[in-house]
Amino acid sequence: MGKSASKQFAEEVLRCHNDYRKKHQAPPLKLSSKLRTEATRYAESLASTRILKHSVESSRGSCGENLAWASYDQSGKDVADRWYDEVKHYNFDRPGFSSSTGHFTAMVWKSSKKLGVGKATASDGSSFVVASERTALARDTLA
Repeated sequence: MGKSASKQFAEEVLRCHNDYRKKHQAPPLKLSSKLRTEATRYAESLASTRILKHSVESSRGSCGENLAWASYDQSGKDVADRWYDEVKHYNFDRPGFSSSTGHFTAMVWKSSKKLGVGKATASDGSSFVVASERTALARDTLA
Protein backbone atom coordinates (compact mmCIF):
# COMPACT_ATOMS: atom_id res chain seq x y z
CA MET A 1 0.00 0.00 0.00
CA GLY A 2 1.56 3.26 -1.10
CA LYS A 3 1.82 6.38 1.01
CA SER A 4 -1.06 8.18 -0.73
CA ALA A 5 -3.27 5.06 -0.54
CA SER A 6 -2.39 4.75 3.13
CA LYS A 7 -3.34 8.37 3.78
CA GLN A 8 -6.55 8.00 1.77
CA PHE A 9 -7.48 4.89 3.79
CA ALA A 10 -6.78 6.70 7.08
CA GLU A 11 -8.91 9.66 5.96
CA GLU A 12 -11.78 7.31 5.10
CA VAL A 13 -11.60 5.67 8.55
CA LEU A 14 -11.45 9.12 10.17
CA ARG A 15 -14.46 10.37 8.22
CA CYS A 16 -16.49 7.32 9.27
CA HIS A 17 -15.36 7.65 12.89
CA ASN A 18 -16.40 11.30 12.95
CA ASP A 19 -19.79 10.54 11.37
CA TYR A 20 -20.45 7.99 14.10
CA ARG A 21 -19.04 10.22 16.85
CA LYS A 22 -21.45 12.96 15.82
CA LYS A 23 -24.38 10.62 16.55
CA HIS A 24 -23.14 10.44 20.15
CA GLN A 25 -22.27 14.12 20.56
CA ALA A 26 -18.54 13.32 20.68
CA PRO A 27 -16.19 15.93 19.20
CA PRO A 28 -14.50 15.10 15.89
CA LEU A 29 -11.10 13.45 15.83
CA LYS A 30 -8.10 14.65 13.86
CA LEU A 31 -5.51 12.44 12.22
CA SER A 32 -2.13 12.34 13.89
CA SER A 33 0.84 11.56 11.66
CA LYS A 34 2.75 10.23 14.69
CA LEU A 35 -0.10 7.87 15.63
CA ARG A 36 -0.51 6.89 11.96
CA THR A 37 3.17 5.94 11.78
CA GLU A 38 2.86 3.87 14.97
CA ALA A 39 -0.39 2.22 13.80
CA THR A 40 1.11 1.41 10.38
CA ARG A 41 4.20 -0.08 11.97
CA TYR A 42 2.05 -2.25 14.22
CA ALA A 43 -0.24 -3.29 11.34
CA GLU A 44 2.86 -4.37 9.40
CA SER A 45 4.02 -6.38 12.41
CA LEU A 46 0.64 -8.12 12.64
CA ALA A 47 0.65 -8.83 8.90
CA SER A 48 4.12 -10.37 9.12
CA THR A 49 3.04 -12.80 11.86
CA ARG A 50 -0.58 -13.08 10.67
CA ILE A 51 -1.67 -13.10 14.31
CA LEU A 52 -4.24 -10.54 15.47
CA LYS A 53 -3.38 -9.38 18.98
CA HIS A 54 -3.42 -6.05 20.78
CA SER A 55 -0.22 -4.11 21.32
CA VAL A 56 1.54 -3.96 24.66
CA GLU A 57 0.53 -0.28 25.00
CA SER A 58 -3.12 -1.15 24.50
CA SER A 59 -2.96 -4.09 26.90
CA ARG A 60 -1.51 -1.77 29.55
CA GLY A 61 -4.40 0.64 28.98
CA SER A 62 -2.21 3.50 27.79
CA CYS A 63 -4.09 3.85 24.49
CA GLY A 64 -7.30 2.83 22.81
CA GLU A 65 -6.76 0.40 19.95
CA ASN A 66 -9.15 -1.19 17.52
CA LEU A 67 -7.93 -4.01 15.29
CA ALA A 68 -9.47 -5.58 12.23
CA TRP A 69 -8.52 -8.54 10.06
CA ALA A 70 -10.07 -9.81 6.86
CA SER A 71 -9.05 -12.30 4.21
CA TYR A 72 -9.51 -9.53 1.62
CA ASP A 73 -8.55 -5.88 1.15
CA GLN A 74 -10.82 -3.98 3.56
CA SER A 75 -12.09 -0.48 2.89
CA GLY A 76 -11.99 2.09 5.68
CA LYS A 77 -15.78 2.24 5.70
CA ASP A 78 -16.09 -1.56 6.03
CA VAL A 79 -13.75 -1.57 9.02
CA ALA A 80 -15.43 1.36 10.78
CA ASP A 81 -18.91 -0.05 10.12
CA ARG A 82 -17.94 -3.41 11.65
CA TRP A 83 -16.54 -1.72 14.75
CA TYR A 84 -19.55 0.56 15.13
CA ASP A 85 -21.99 -2.33 14.62
CA GLU A 86 -21.28 -3.34 18.24
CA VAL A 87 -23.54 -0.43 19.27
CA LYS A 88 -26.47 -2.87 19.03
CA HIS A 89 -25.03 -4.75 22.04
CA TYR A 90 -24.28 -1.64 24.14
CA ASN A 91 -26.43 -1.09 27.21
CA PHE A 92 -26.94 2.66 27.43
CA ASP A 93 -28.80 2.19 30.73
CA ARG A 94 -25.68 0.60 32.27
CA PRO A 95 -22.76 2.25 30.48
CA GLY A 96 -19.26 0.87 30.75
CA PHE A 97 -16.71 -1.31 29.08
CA SER A 98 -17.64 -4.72 27.74
CA SER A 99 -15.58 -6.97 25.50
CA SER A 100 -18.58 -7.27 23.17
CA THR A 101 -18.76 -3.48 22.68
CA GLY A 102 -15.14 -2.39 23.09
CA HIS A 103 -14.65 -1.38 19.45
CA PHE A 104 -17.78 0.77 19.50
CA THR A 105 -16.94 2.50 22.78
CA ALA A 106 -13.37 3.22 21.68
CA MET A 107 -14.77 4.94 18.59
CA VAL A 108 -16.91 7.36 20.60
CA TRP A 109 -14.80 8.13 23.70
CA LYS A 110 -15.46 11.78 24.38
CA SER A 111 -11.92 12.72 25.43
CA SER A 112 -10.26 11.27 22.32
CA LYS A 113 -8.75 13.96 20.16
CA LYS A 114 -6.38 12.20 17.77
CA LEU A 115 -6.53 9.08 15.66
CA GLY A 116 -3.85 7.08 13.91
CA VAL A 117 -4.74 4.45 11.33
CA GLY A 118 -2.49 1.87 9.73
CA LYS A 119 -3.13 -0.94 7.28
CA ALA A 120 -0.92 -3.73 6.01
CA THR A 121 -1.35 -6.71 3.71
CA ALA A 122 -0.02 -10.14 4.66
CA SER A 123 1.69 -12.51 2.25
CA ASP A 124 -1.59 -14.46 1.85
CA GLY A 125 -3.48 -11.31 0.78
CA SER A 126 -5.30 -10.81 4.08
CA SER A 127 -5.32 -7.31 5.55
CA PHE A 128 -4.70 -6.01 9.04
CA VAL A 129 -5.92 -2.63 10.29
CA VAL A 130 -4.90 -0.82 13.45
CA ALA A 131 -6.66 2.31 14.73
CA SER A 132 -5.05 3.94 17.74
CA GLU A 133 -6.53 6.72 19.86
CA ARG A 134 -4.99 8.64 22.69
CA THR A 135 -7.24 9.75 25.52
CA ALA A 136 -6.76 11.12 29.01
CA LEU A 137 -8.16 7.86 30.31
CA ALA A 138 -7.92 4.64 28.35
CA ARG A 139 -11.34 3.51 29.60
CA ASP A 140 -13.07 6.83 29.10
CA THR A 141 -16.82 7.36 29.22
CA LEU A 142 -19.06 7.89 26.26
CA ALA A 143 -20.02 11.35 25.16
